Amino acid sequence: MLDIMALFRAMPASVAQGVIWGIMAIGVYITFKILDFADLTVDGSLALGGSVAVMLILHGMPPGVVLVFSTLAGLAAGLATGILNTILGIPDILAGILTQIALYSINMNVMGKSNAAVSIDNYKLVVSLRHINQSIAVALIFLAAIIVILYWYFGTEHGMTIRATGCNEAMARAQGINTNSAKIVGLALSNALVGLSGGLIAQYQGNSDVNMGRGAIVIGLAAVIIGDVIGEALLGKHLNFAGRLTFAAIGAVIYYLVITFVLWLGFPSQDMKLFSAIVVAIFLAVPYLRGKSVSSFKKAAKKGAEE
Repeated sequence: MLDIMALFRAMPASVAQGVIWGIMAIGVYITFKILDFADLTVDGSLALGGSVAVMLILHGMPPGVVLVFSTLAGLAAGLATGILNTILGIPDILAGILTQIALYSINMNVMGKSNAAVSIDNYKLVVSLRHINQSIAVALIFLAAIIVILYWYFGTEHGMTIRATGCNEAMARAQGINTNSAKIVGLALSNALVGLSGGLIAQYQGNSDVNMGRGAIVIGLAAVIIGDVIGEALLGKHLNFAGRLTFAAIGAVIYYLVITFVLWLGFPSQDMKLFSAIVVAIFLAVPYLRGKSVSSFKKAAKKGAEE
């Protein structure tokens, strides 16, 4: 017998988790949508941000301050991928995979073991499962600040070079833009946000694990695609850049609400990765199928008019 009240009780925690992962989703949006770069560094840089946060807290650093170092750690991971791709000429997917593999060992060395824990009883954590409403509020403040800063930055001349590189790299290079530099900056910025998200996630769940980032890219892509499809459906041509960033974060919240609903229905937890892949595939297919149906309708209308 399904308990509807159990579902409603689980919703706030899902929202909190979704908002925190929404920061990571915005990082994925930068590479996937703006830079047009298939970056798989995310799985490693998320765990790196969490590992750095937990270990620094255990060594006496204030939980709020450690988020700066989580962000810088993610930034360094993005720089590594950018250098592998632009300077050493390694294809984008392989560059991300190489950094991701290296980060597994780095995260093990950072923690000295496969996982480490911090407790809200001993440390004044920024976010925590014990205080869900407060965690939602704090995460929303982080999210709003990030969206405002990114909206400003990508409107500057330097931000425009990253957008131009993602739109048409050859044309951007012809206009005198250093596309290698734009890629490196974009990857660093993206993974900096992922590292920040990792630091918050580790504090929220009270631990960091070397595998905590496994499948993060799937969640990020799911959030970006869900948010993009919903944003286009609701706002259409009125959806601006700030709106797209916001909907990427909303997509993460929706993703976790759906996951909670599926678990409530009684589906096995080990099937969640499969379900995530199916969700991403469906939402990736929606724009294509919608465009195809519109094109078919126009062709049929034109043929009917000619007859």
